Amino acid sequence: MAGFALQTLIQMQNNKISFAKPLFKILNMQVNITKKNNRNQLTCVRPNGTIVQSNLGPKLPFHDIAHLIVDNTYLFVIIGSLCAISFLFIQRNKQNIFIVILIGIVACGMVKVTSSVYEKLESHQKIRIDVLLGRGTINLKKEGYNVNQAKIAIGSGGFLGKGYLQGTQTKYDFVPEQDTDFIFCTVGEEWGFLGTSVVILLQLALILKIITMAERQRSDFSRIYGYGVASVLFFHLAINVGMTIGLAPVIGIPLPFFSYGGSSLWSFTILLFIFIKLDANRLSILR
Repeated sequence: MAGFALQTLIQMQNNKISFAKPLFKILNMQVNITKKNNRNQLTCVRPNGTIVQSNLGPKLPFHDIAHLIVDNTYLFVIIGSLCAISFLFIQRNKQNIFIVILIGIVACGMVKVTSSVYEKLESHQKIRIDVLLGRGTINLKKEGYNVNQAKIAIGSGGFLGKGYLQGTQTKYDFVPEQDTDFIFCTVGEEWGFLGTSVVILLQLALILKIITMAERQRSDFSRIYGYGVASVLFFHLAINVGMTIGLAPVIGIPLPFFSYGGSSLWSFTILLFIFIKLDANRLSILR
């Protein structure tokens, strides 16, 4: 079905729309193609009434194809099919059958919960997720501006970068919030892949050092607190770097000990210094 759908949409882009009608009739979808700004715009009405629009340009938009065709109903069918196929490769006893059925139920539940949570989000939150996943038509001058400029800045830095204060995207303020949430773009453009690798390695070295110190703590509180500090630093690092290169939604999380701002610097410093104090007093605690 997936291969037939892909071939059908390729034919639709070549204006052979008549071949596409049988597919969407099988999927119980209503499809209409109109011209807008010299581009073919495809409007798809799903069985549940959801309307999805996509622009068909010279290249085939694979993410739009998945967004148009794959709905919760079809995901449930796919999960059920994978569970049924798995019985061909496992030993059919009560335990394995129970595990496969449980995995299928959990997967279907996750699909349903994710869809429900997405529908309850605010409009600006949905836009950030759509920009991350490339769903629909993204305006690079509005909702997609931050991520697009960040990618341009990091990509233009190359391996060694353009040099200190020589980045065009950051020097001429094309990248927004380049000294706070998007400071990783500045490092990427001015110091390139080498500079960003050094920053990430330094952050990871600090996190690993905190984990090592947490392992030698004698009290459960100190050990759990150390793991908590390491987790906070790791998630800040992962999300901040991820949102600047388009792997995570833009949610305004600073890069630890790099982003400009007194509140974040004080927060990370206090977290770290409390743990250092706990580590200094660990020998006074009897096992």
